[in-house]
Amino acid sequence: MTGSHHGKRILPELRTDVPSLTLRVLTAEHTDEYYALIDRNRKHLTQHGDYRAPATSDYETAHAELLHDPDPSLRCGILFHSALIGRVDLVAVNPPKYGFGYWLDHEATGHGYATAACRALIEYGATVVGATEVFAGVTHGNDKSGAVLTRLGFKVAETLETYTRYHRTLVASSCAYPAQR
Repeated sequence: MTGSHHGKRILPELRTDVPSLTLRVLTAEHTDEYYALIDRNRKHLTQHGDYRAPATSDYETAHAELLHDPDPSLRCGILFHSALIGRVDLVAVNPPKYGFGYWLDHEATGHGYATAACRALIEYGATVVGATEVFAGVTHGNDKSGAVLTRLGFKVAETLETYTRYHRTLVASSCAYPAQR
């Protein structure tokens, strides 16, 4: 179920396979909640050298980012019991090829939330947006993030100096995932 506003696609609230875990588009009206999430996770966001930009954001910078409409990319908040616990983005690099990024509140890690949120957005990207390939980069040392991508069927595409690039080909008609171990 997608709506349209001035000819643009509107992302509905997406459910995941984890009860009470949903995704919604992050907009400027969510700045207070988003900034609070960044503020309590500054150390967590930079522990592997990644996510420096959001970690150094002040309120005005976070607000300005959320004011910008990323269309055709998707910028989503990850919510658990309606509380913002993270972010996941599907970035229109060269459609139908997309980049992918995500992060969670340090208190929310280890529960399968990232995997479930990413799975929901990837499926939406494949079936509604028409994404055929997704790429993600993981800074060396961030093994948990690499494990999320592996669970989602991504393969290592390239190992670079500071990060590993992952890739997954999507099939819109059946966005199947590998069996969980």
